[in-house]
Amino acid sequence: MKTLDIIHKHEPVKIILFDLLTALLDSWTLWNSVAGSEEKGRIWRGAYLKATYGCGAYRPYETLVEEAAVSVGLEAKLAHELEARWTELQAWPEVTRVLKALEPHYKLGVVTNCSQRLGRIAADLVGVPFDVVVTSELAGFYKPHPEPYLLALRNAGCVPAEAIFVAGSAYDMFGTQKVGLPTYWHNRVGLTAPVGAPSPFIERSTLDPLLQDIESLVRS
Repeated sequence: MKTLDIIHKHEPVKIILFDLLTALLDSWTLWNSVAGSEEKGRIWRGAYLKATYGCGAYRPYETLVEEAAVSVGLEAKLAHELEARWTELQAWPEVTRVLKALEPHYKLGVVTNCSQRLGRIAADLVGVPFDVVVTSELAGFYKPHPEPYLLALRNAGCVPAEAIFVAGSAYDMFGTQKVGLPTYWHNRVGLTAPVGAPSPFIERSTLDPLLQDIESLVRS
């Protein structure tokens, strides 16, 4: 089933849900800095993404980050340095402006593969209040298991047809398709979608056109 096929046009969009650490925050720069180079950072981050998205039931986020570092030949202590520097995370340049433009029209929420503590810290760094913040620790599962997305929808009082999810990684599409959640891919760093990943209804390298894209979708 294509993503557009699951959009129920008779239902108004009430909430925009976002991936946090990739779609809204530039976590790549921090990971690269901690790893010592862009190449090492991307390899470490790639291993971490595969670990979290393949994990299923929640295991401590910090443990998965450390295991990912070791698996690609980096020192385990780098995971602790990443945690110590967590507040250095910054939103992509357009994020605050885009979210403030969305805020009068839609509820806003995040669904993040993160621990509760680090997820709340990261959400606060965006600079715009969210109606819903769901971490993998809170949900008991990592994305793309359906539960994190469903918990966010339940907490917002919405059904999938009333929501749009903005992904930072194509791994999310495996879960959002199962939930029936139309997905917009903010592919900031040019990631390659994993084999078999469902297609988003739109893929962009920036969030600048998000409001216009959503309005066009709703009118179509």
